[in-house]
Amino acid sequence: MSALLTLKDVAIELGGQRIVDELNFALEPGDIGCLMGPSGCGKTTLLRAIAGFSPVTRGTIELHGEVVSANGKSLPTEQRQVGMMFQDFALFPHLNVADNIRFGIEHLSAEAQQQRITELLQRIDLNGYQKRYPHELSGGQQQRIALARALAPKPKLMLLDEPFSSLDAELRELLAQDVRQLLKEEGITALLVTHDQQEAFAMADKAGVMYAGQLLQWNTPYSLYHEPEHQLVADFIGRGVLIPGKIRDNQLHCALGVIDHEVLCDQGDHDVTFLVRPDDVIISDRDNADLRAIVVGRGFRGSHYLYTLELPDTSQVLAVGASHQPLSEGTQVGINVDFDHLVVFDSNVCELPD
Repeated sequence: MSALLTLKDVAIELGGQRIVDELNFALEPGDIGCLMGPSGCGKTTLLRAIAGFSPVTRGTIELHGEVVSANGKSLPTEQRQVGMMFQDFALFPHLNVADNIRFGIEHLSAEAQQQRITELLQRIDLNGYQKRYPHELSGGQQQRIALARALAPKPKLMLLDEPFSSLDAELRELLAQDVRQLLKEEGITALLVTHDQQEAFAMADKAGVMYAGQLLQWNTPYSLYHEPEHQLVADFIGRGVLIPGKIRDNQLHCALGVIDHEVLCDQGDHDVTFLVRPDDVIISDRDNADLRAIVVGRGFRGSHYLYTLELPDTSQVLAVGASHQPLSEGTQVGINVDFDHLVVFDSNVCELPD
């Protein structure tokens, strides 16, 4: 199966500054991709280039194997069959719901327009809202209408620029799941830009982490979390800490003791940094634990607490505990470690790839 969207060695400069640098990835038809990263990393600039709003300095952007952007070439946005959903929804305040959705399909017959509007309103569970205006809708309802409007022309590719950022956290995750289901039902390939990992995990088949204009890793969300290829990816995805250690005789010697793991075999003796996630640390009875630690911080997360634990050498790790049995700060606890996925980096120097 050929990719629907392919980026090859894409570089983008704005005002003489390199914003995106030698970026490569592809999306298969029907897949939902996500670009994550801190503000200013270049992800929105890249999305605009895919839409045709910004030129590329080098490399190519292809849709269905056709080059739509290259240095000196840019297919107009309206010819790319790309839908765009913006951060602020961008609904027309003077148009009702039906006319907002109708905006991109006015070339169809009146009957076809009405059929598509009715179909989409049913799919987003807002049937009967045709005559309402944007100011009469909640934020979540506006988001659904904006999505329906973008989907109405049946674009080949849907681009979503932080579409849930103005909504509260619980609604964001719920809508992300709803949007994924709708995109899958419509069979539309999509690319989402966000800094929110939960949105990415709820929506994406493939995801990537950008930093300073570079794509550090492109893989499934599961692989980004459990198998990060770069310290910046490990630091950005999920909660965790990076701890120094030494590999000696195929064992990891560190503040958590001596760890045996298959990934340590044949690595040779050298200094490393390794990743410790909250799910790697198990709080247990002090008398039946390998190590002891002191609770120095805690955060309530509803079903659980996220604890910060200080080890004897003052290193800190995170751990999860049930919320119905809270531990007070200053409490000494026992801990065991269980690394299903041990992620080790060669040094504690965090460099960008060449």
